[in-house]
Amino acid sequence: MEIRGVWMTTTDSQVFRSKEKINEAVAFLAETGFNVVFPVVWTKGFTLYPSRVLKQTFGMEIDPLYQGRDPLAELIEAANSSGIAVIPWFEYGFASSYQSNGGMLLQKKPEWAAKDLSGNLLNKNGFEWMNALHPEVQDFLLKLILEVVQNYPIAGIQGDDRLPAFPREGGYDEFTRNLYRQSFQCDPPSNCQDTQWLKWRADLLTEFLSQLYQQIKAINPRLLVSLSPNIYPWCLNEYLQDSQTWLNRGLTDLMHPQIYRRDFQSYQRVVNQMVKSPCFSEQLPRISPGILIKLGEYRISPEYLLSAIDYNRACGLPGEVLFFYEGLREDDNALAKPLRSRYSSPVPFPTALELNQWIANQPTGRINRRGSGWLDWLKSRF
Repeated sequence: MEIRGVWMTTTDSQVFRSKEKINEAVAFLAETGFNVVFPVVWTKGFTLYPSRVLKQTFGMEIDPLYQGRDPLAELIEAANSSGIAVIPWFEYGFASSYQSNGGMLLQKKPEWAAKDLSGNLLNKNGFEWMNALHPEVQDFLLKLILEVVQNYPIAGIQGDDRLPAFPREGGYDEFTRNLYRQSFQCDPPSNCQDTQWLKWRADLLTEFLSQLYQQIKAINPRLLVSLSPNIYPWCLNEYLQDSQTWLNRGLTDLMHPQIYRRDFQSYQRVVNQMVKSPCFSEQLPRISPGILIKLGEYRISPEYLLSAIDYNRACGLPGEVLFFYEGLREDDNALAKPLRSRYSSPVPFPTALELNQWIANQPTGRINRRGSGWLDWLKSRF
């Protein structure tokens, strides 16, 4: 089993602008050897499919750029005919906008706004946030995701570093303050890194994920719940994403931690730390790291990409997901050409039931890699 994935974005990409571009992109991915694509379907407060939930709540059916079309359906049609699985990616999660003061969502639903300690709209790294701990906000995201699950022939759904997530600086709105008072008979601490305050908010996000996981499986147990948080424990300390607990509780089928390092040695160090962790070493068959291949002026080298893929396999990691598609096409497909040497033999993408069966059948030593000195042996090979 292998996970050979790639994210498709609307940022710095024209791939969703027409059905012809979508068909061309999917054919290219099939030729290169990918078996799963993660297309963005929720970004900047809009969907990339006609959404009844979005229309009922906000009066908009789809991103105006795609009015009259259904890019998700077009992608699924092309991917299914090419043997590529589709896992829709809810990129913005609980974020409402980027450098837009909350955007359309919070203009129409100001009571959904997340607040920082000063009472201002929660903003972190340019992203403005809805209150991820508010039941109405959670219900909206839940309905948005289940709408896709119920209406499209997909392999699963994906959340990332914004789903489920909430910046640690948030939670100072009156609703969340009152909720905290009910539990502890005091106001939330002004220190957003306070251990009890951080854990309490992270646990609420974990319970949201539990509800989402259960409802997806009730609709179709073959669907995969895929998550792509940042690296643990940074993701917990900064965005309340307790990915270690998610794995321990079985709330995700696949996890793609964003190991976005710009040289192979740094990538290697993070992988080593992860596979030595007792929690993650038990779950290696579910972990396929996210690899950054393009961002702004940065481009990964073919040598780094191939070394990362080889190191993943040597460590017992069954795959990777590349961020993002356009990086494969630059410089006359400079990355895709050598990548075909690693993805030469077709490998079907598993359902959740097939994945769990495959994991159950693996010898313990192959999964856990607990033999003494194995990390030193790996380092000697690279």
